[in-house]
Amino acid sequence: MTSSACAAANSVSELTRSMAGFHLNKKTTAEYSTCAKGPAVTNPSETRGHERRLADFIRQNHAAIVKEWIDFARTISPASDKMTKLALQDHVVDILGFIADDLESAQTARERFDKSRGVGPPENPFSESAAEVHAALRLADGFDIDQMVSEYRALRASVVKQWVAHHQGLAATDVEDLTRFNEAIDQAVTESVAHYTKTINDSRNLFLGVLGHDLRNPIGAVSMGAQWMERSGITNPKQAKVVSEIRTAARRATQILNDLLDLTRSSFGTEIPVVKTKIDMVALCQEIADELRAIHTDRDFEVTHDGDPTCSCDAARLGQVLSNLMGNAIQYGDREQPITVRIAGNAPDTVTIAVHNMGSPIPPDTQKLVFQSWMRGQDVSDESEHSTHLGLGLYIAKLIVEAHGGEISVASNEQTGTTFSLRLPRS
Repeated sequence: MTSSACAAANSVSELTRSMAGFHLNKKTTAEYSTCAKGPAVTNPSETRGHERRLADFIRQNHAAIVKEWIDFARTISPASDKMTKLALQDHVVDILGFIADDLESAQTARERFDKSRGVGPPENPFSESAAEVHAALRLADGFDIDQMVSEYRALRASVVKQWVAHHQGLAATDVEDLTRFNEAIDQAVTESVAHYTKTINDSRNLFLGVLGHDLRNPIGAVSMGAQWMERSGITNPKQAKVVSEIRTAARRATQILNDLLDLTRSSFGTEIPVVKTKIDMVALCQEIADELRAIHTDRDFEVTHDGDPTCSCDAARLGQVLSNLMGNAIQYGDREQPITVRIAGNAPDTVTIAVHNMGSPIPPDTQKLVFQSWMRGQDVSDESEHSTHLGLGLYIAKLIVEAHGGEISVASNEQTGTTFSLRLPRS
């Protein structure tokens, strides 16, 4: 018995006896008290005697174990409501076979350490384990990830319960078997969860990519139609207002599609492309402020600068960042206070842009997460505004700034308001 198993045996013997109803005989007790002096066992098959080991029990009683698995799986509703017995059984036989084989295989200390963290031996990259196949099928059948994990919990309980029922006493090797059984279950859970999550993420990214690509043309047609109507010289004020709202809605929808495409690109490990040219940051910030002022006529913008405001960057991409930051300032800031944009070009190698607004601050805990995808920094009272934002803007802004080799940060409190700062290299 290994030293770790001996330590586990000494510490859990009383707990095992009280919970499982085991009766330790004198031989077993002596083994526990003297196991530290015995040789380390790295292969369970080397200690096989007349007693049946857990691997043998699993193979000989897999029908009863599978039946309990199916009975439990039937309780997972509504996913299992229309599933056949064969579909519910799925790959549990293969999973049990893997566990039994694993229990009888030799295991080094390093392998035990890895398995305790759910890391199994490297597999052929073109093959899938039974646990991974099980995850894919359960996903297709409509099981959520919690329901899938609960099946492994039920499998663990079923095997231990039935094995305990067939035992009259606890042998010294049983602790080793239970330890390795739990490691094998944990490894299977890890493989299933990882495969389930990867499949979900890949499907989501594919959907977002297709959505962003296929909706661009019809939204572009709507925007062009609205522009044509404006150029046609609409004299009716009500009609002109409707056309203006159509253009605004089309612009917002286009921005959402751009964010989705950027998110998809980043999910696949591709950096956002930038084409740098030398530009005047004051002119770019003033242009974005003028665009937003035309839409939000009740808001005031102040653009100031000092030093040299020129740097090499992608004007369209950086305009996207500035539009997002100023748009957030409009949405969350105090309507009675101006939104200030300050460009500082005194440093020889960098240009800094700070977008500031007064109003409700971003909570400190949220400030740590605000640049993650699907996160909003603050809540808004207007549900129509809330529904047009996916929580991708600041995440995309961070990707764009990093693609330029720069940094983006936020500082927010009740006294000084909220400031988003961009620090960009000049070249």
